[in-house]
Amino acid sequence: MNFDFSEDQKFLKNEARKFLEANCPTSRVRKVLDANSSQEGATAYDEALWKAVAGQGWLGAAIPEAYGGLGLGHIELCAIAEELGRVVAPIPFASTVYFLAEALMLAGSDAQKAALLPKIAAGEVIGCVATSEGPGVLAASAIQASVSGGRLSGIKLPVTDGDIATHALVLAKENGQPGLFLVDLSAGVTRESLKTLDPTRDAARLTFDGAAAERLGGAGEGLSLLEQVTDRAAVLLAFEQCGGADRALEMAKAYALERYAFGRVIASYQAIKHKLADMYVKNELARSNAYYGAWALNTNAPELPVAASAARIAASEAFWFAAKENIQTHGGIGFTWEVDAHLYYRRSRQLSLVAGAPRVWKERLVSHLERRNAA
Repeated sequence: MNFDFSEDQKFLKNEARKFLEANCPTSRVRKVLDANSSQEGATAYDEALWKAVAGQGWLGAAIPEAYGGLGLGHIELCAIAEELGRVVAPIPFASTVYFLAEALMLAGSDAQKAALLPKIAAGEVIGCVATSEGPGVLAASAIQASVSGGRLSGIKLPVTDGDIATHALVLAKENGQPGLFLVDLSAGVTRESLKTLDPTRDAARLTFDGAAAERLGGAGEGLSLLEQVTDRAAVLLAFEQCGGADRALEMAKAYALERYAFGRVIASYQAIKHKLADMYVKNELARSNAYYGAWALNTNAPELPVAASAARIAASEAFWFAAKENIQTHGGIGFTWEVDAHLYYRRSRQLSLVAGAPRVWKERLVSHLERRNAA
């Protein structure tokens, strides 16, 4: 079985790389980072890049043409996600496309799809996912937010892209049962910015006080629906992480080939060779799992929960390891603000937590395998 991209998909991927290299150099990422780190003229994301990406049609890559999208499919979206990961793009692409759009396509009503999917494709809607209410593993017993009479009350934190989102997916209880709700953030919501390790991605505390909420799916299906959405998002995030991991390896290799120590390039030393080799092995393992996940996602295969969990675990480990070893390969200068290595380390940590920590996915993987083997 061939899991590689087709020629058309490779062409899309190459064009996306050219576009992002021209429109999202690290100077654009640093502009957002510096502004948010200093809190002077803070900008939660690169609005110009967001509009440019919308103009390319990427926001609607997997959205059906009937709803204003390109109708290309999830494999093409995976290719785009990988290129966004390479440049650590400071835009709310994941929250909007991987989560909000996927949730609407999975469980939204015809009216909800017609109202929001065209706006997502056009870049007019920014999404966020509000499930957590603080530290700890997400569970039904821990949900305090509630919906009554179509109105949501409660607190969610941290919420990635919560400061800039126009709409949110919120996990809350209705009549004592967990549900997943679509919430317009234009009214009934108070936002408070939160500091995180990666200021190039916005995070906020959202306080809901009677905000209008529409349920997605059936009553009491919140956790089940959220798991299906996060399985889909996990595959797309894995490709974004693979892109970042590959770029970190390229940076480490390039520096090792130009840096001299004791009259030799440091790439000639065994210790550096081992670092680069270990990074490569982890990256390739992550890519293999990501391809498996992409196949399962694109075909809606029953293996998706297992494939998504494996992809999520391998990609999180690969990106963190590559980002860390990239800093180490650069030596003392690698820890400085001026070198771009920290941009990838920050993003590796952010992406590893945005849809649940790796330990959560390891437990999910084991649970899925146990159920499959018991069947």
